[in-house]
Amino acid sequence: MPPPQLLTVTRTQGNNEALKTGTVAPRDFRFVFEEVPVLVGAFRRMVRGLEFDVCEMALTTYLVAKANGVPFTAVPVFLVRGFHHGAIHRSAGSDIRSPKDLEGRKVGVSRGYTVTTGVWARAILHEEYGVDLDKVTWVLSGDEHVPQYHPPGNVVPIEPGRTLEEMLSSGELAAVVGAGIEGPDVTPLIPDPLEAGFRALRQGGLYPINHLVVIKDDVLRSHPDVAVDVFDAFARAKRRYVDLLRTGSVEKPTATDRMYARVMETTGADPLPYGIAPNRDTLTELLRHAAHQRILERPTAIEDVFAPATLDLVG
Repeated sequence: MPPPQLLTVTRTQGNNEALKTGTVAPRDFRFVFEEVPVLVGAFRRMVRGLEFDVCEMALTTYLVAKANGVPFTAVPVFLVRGFHHGAIHRSAGSDIRSPKDLEGRKVGVSRGYTVTTGVWARAILHEEYGVDLDKVTWVLSGDEHVPQYHPPGNVVPIEPGRTLEEMLSSGELAAVVGAGIEGPDVTPLIPDPLEAGFRALRQGGLYPINHLVVIKDDVLRSHPDVAVDVFDAFARAKRRYVDLLRTGSVEKPTATDRMYARVMETTGADPLPYGIAPNRDTLTELLRHAAHQRILERPTAIEDVFAPATLDLVG
């Protein structure tokens, strides 16, 4: 009998490329990959329609979906990490000179309030620069992946027909948080943001997680071993990638590859550890910020977030 097939979406990147090529495969299952050109589209399709068996997912999108009863569960495979000091943009000609200047003003947010990059960026504003997030009006350019979510009162939608870029240029927005905000007069609010990110890593261990992997609950019930098998396959593929990083053997390294290699050099450790144990501090911090920013209505325990069979796994 052929092994069960798992319809799977994950963006091709160094740490899962061996899964896409078939060099690494699950032991008892088979991934059937669907390529979704814009990954956030897969997030929405999974949250709203459960279209895949296994899916890469933004961390806070998952937390909100899980809190609202969407029947899928994560395994602690953390596919994407990065620094978000550079996600906060201002107009070069504006009167905004420091993060504290954002208080009492409007700040744009690319897409929804629950987007993971925005959560980490607001956490940086609050923790490192003392910004009172409740004194900012957050203006969203899109809706939330999880339609059941209701944001706090200082979160508002953009006016129809407007764009964050034009509102930033006109001075209606003091800044914009999110990826893809570009223009000749757009500049990072935090100077030299990549170095600021590495400084936060060295001084406080801040190394944000953005994406993990979720599995439909129906699949977990039908195949009790699938969570461990999926974790193991992703971990074996990742270890091959980390070995290439360690030896400087990545062909045509991207900016992301170079960032992970620098994290490894800075910390002396695997830049993409999987499992709860090596990521407990980061996960605890993210859950704390999610509650503080009212992404979640109540605090959540880490052990309630992941599939029970994976709680003790490290890869």
